[in-house]
Amino acid sequence: MNLLFAWRYFRAKKSTNAINIIAWVSMSAMIVGAASLILVLSVFNGFEGLVKSLYTSFYPDIKVSAASGKTLILTPQQLGKLTHIPGVHALSLVAQERGILENGDNRQPAYLKGVDSNFLQVSGVGSKIARGKFDVGTADQPLGVLGSGLASTLSVETDREILPLGVYIFRRSSDFSADPLHSFNHEGMATAGTFRIQSEFDDNYVITNIGFMKRMLGLGPDEYTAAELSIDDPARTIPISQIIAQTLGSAYLVQTRYQQNQSLYNVMSTEKWVIYVVLTLILAVAAFNMVGALTMLVWEKQKDIHVLKALGANDSLIRKIFLSEGLLLALMGGLGGILLAVIICALQIKYKLIPLQGGSFLIDYYPVKLVPTDFLLVLSTIIIVAVLASWLPARKAAAQPISLKS
Repeated sequence: MNLLFAWRYFRAKKSTNAINIIAWVSMSAMIVGAASLILVLSVFNGFEGLVKSLYTSFYPDIKVSAASGKTLILTPQQLGKLTHIPGVHALSLVAQERGILENGDNRQPAYLKGVDSNFLQVSGVGSKIARGKFDVGTADQPLGVLGSGLASTLSVETDREILPLGVYIFRRSSDFSADPLHSFNHEGMATAGTFRIQSEFDDNYVITNIGFMKRMLGLGPDEYTAAELSIDDPARTIPISQIIAQTLGSAYLVQTRYQQNQSLYNVMSTEKWVIYVVLTLILAVAAFNMVGALTMLVWEKQKDIHVLKALGANDSLIRKIFLSEGLLLALMGGLGGILLAVIICALQIKYKLIPLQGGSFLIDYYPVKLVPTDFLLVLSTIIIVAVLASWLPARKAAAQPISLKS
């Protein structure tokens, strides 16, 4: 019953034109607010998906490192247990340390990551090769795959460089203050290719052979800096990581991809919610217009209210009629805004209408991704705002005394 009255009031032309104008203004503001929320949340989703895909290319599903110190011991028996855990797809051993690369007069600090033959099964770096090929060589003849930023800084053409790079790594057992000249291990390393993922990795990493790195670091046969694992089903990452932690014990730190980059994911989530709160203020502004429109509608429909009460309608029904009217105004505007946002997102996905400025990004347009939960969030916000905005006029309408005098 209350919805029927609300729909009739919504469709009917009001005697005072100002009521129509205010109602359309409030609905337009709802359209703008809802569209803005969906568009901004979709852009955040697009950037979040892009960043996560880039980090997925470099970071493994699960990483095992030492709970304290830089190195850990993994015996063949322990490795056998890890590889036989149901759901583990592949395991790659890593020996990583920060060192200095030298090419002629160019020197640059970098992380040298020594990997074994299983590395491409746990990492997507192989699909990000921009020049040359992915080949880390052997322990005696190591090859390096450099990040694009690092290769540019060193002025290296990785697929055709004739002279090897100089590699300097600090000796763990040496005393730098006593003998700085003999505190570094120094060997040569040829180059095989260049990868391009994003600046955090491109400017700082070179991937090479694990045997070469273990020799440079002086690691024992079962000594490594980390083990990286890929999982058959990403949805089971957490339970599998818990099994790995129980298998290895407290001396080992087991981290999922989220835990390896927890601060990054927390920042992205916080930014998204802050923007959501700010844009919700647009809906609050629309709510002020709605209060005005409903208040004037209550004033116009005083006779209708008196007649309904004379026919037996209680205060609750009158209140529900005007609450429904406010919800109808808000939902019509909200659904219109969501439809507009979906159309704009579809055009952006297909035609790349809005470009990114600067030209230094991996993509040249704003990425967007529509997520169903965002629609539910925006609709819930609209309903809450509409109820709050409609409550005062609806209560005022319900409080009207019965008076049938002309």
